[in-house]
Amino acid sequence: MTIHGLIYPTLLPQNWPFSLEWLPQPAYMVGGAVRDALLSRTREYLDLDFIIPSDAVQVAQSIAHHYHVGFVLLDPQRQIARVVFPQATADFAQQEGGSLEADLHRRDFTINAIAYDPHTQQIIDPLQGQIDLEQGILKMVSPVNLKDDPLRLMRAYRQAAQLGFTIEPTTQATINTLASHITQVAPERVRVEINYLLTNSQGTFWLIKAAENNLLAPFFKNATPTSWKKLAQVDTVAALIAQNWFPLHLELQQCIRETVKTTWLAIAKLACLVHPQPQQAKKELKALTYSDAEVKAVTTALKLLPKLKSAHMSVREQYFFFQAAGNVFAATVILALVDNILLSAIPEEQWLRAYTPLISRYLNPNDLVAHPTKLVSGEDLIMALDIPPSPKLGELLREIAVAQAEGTISTLEEAIALAQQLLLD
Repeated sequence: MTIHGLIYPTLLPQNWPFSLEWLPQPAYMVGGAVRDALLSRTREYLDLDFIIPSDAVQVAQSIAHHYHVGFVLLDPQRQIARVVFPQATADFAQQEGGSLEADLHRRDFTINAIAYDPHTQQIIDPLQGQIDLEQGILKMVSPVNLKDDPLRLMRAYRQAAQLGFTIEPTTQATINTLASHITQVAPERVRVEINYLLTNSQGTFWLIKAAENNLLAPFFKNATPTSWKKLAQVDTVAALIAQNWFPLHLELQQCIRETVKTTWLAIAKLACLVHPQPQQAKKELKALTYSDAEVKAVTTALKLLPKLKSAHMSVREQYFFFQAAGNVFAATVILALVDNILLSAIPEEQWLRAYTPLISRYLNPNDLVAHPTKLVSGEDLIMALDIPPSPKLGELLREIAVAQAEGTISTLEEAIALAQQLLLD
């Protein structure tokens, strides 16, 4: 099969970050890059995989040296290395088995066992993965391959979500049979797959399917049937938020930090699956090697959730709530709406109205309850009242901020007068 560049641009060597002349003959592109090209899926950041019959690491080193880019030896035993370009990575692996076909037979799913020869522009597809691509089916190469690397059991669900595919029945039955082997996988590898499903629009369905097949029980030991119902409800509530408060919807799609790709919506979903007590939840998340930022986001949401669910807070209570919540507010609102809608007979429209005042405050950058501005500094109080620095100073500043939020003071002079009165009381 000849490949036409207009249809499959990723496969064209002129679109790679290095020249074809650096690849020996034979050499083959394999895996996700070939699969996605055949599906006409494009990416800004290329992720290329090549298999080479011999000297794969040396080929990678030569390319990295020539282009003055990064080189990483991923697996010295299996001879796998990575070359890191500004807008792409290229992995080079030694061919396993005595032939290309033997190598492809060791892969996870037929759609990932398709090779492309850039020298001849030919597709090599011994397992008929292209047929499965056309039918939107995820089919295992063999049960042994799944058992040899049990993470592939979770990857089946991730790739089904990623591609919008279904899992072929025999493959699904094999995953069920092999589910207990997932405990052999390092927790951080499982977390990567879970996080993908938490952030993917179709991920919730497949997370619930993975739970039904006992793949997640070892990692979310405190999850109950209600936990999974809450998880399913999150997407419904998120859709309601998108309809009613689009700026909050946009915030839920943002990553919690530049260096942490978990979104605020994913934080809400994750909070549904762990123990409702923050300290217990923290232990679970640490065991799955979640980052400090992710752990803090989930545990803060769980800690603040009971207060928010009441939906009845004085202005003073709201001020302290917003101070404690910060950016976690969006995830906490999702959880509160999920609990109240799922666990009560009150219509969802009524709950949406109940939270409108708090959400409106949060979305208004000029709201002094959710986003206070300083009327006075600690230095101002020290000079005006002739007092030394002490914990009392922090208390005075806090009470001034609350009074400002409540609307009882609005000027520097009123703030100093309030502080003076508080010292006398």
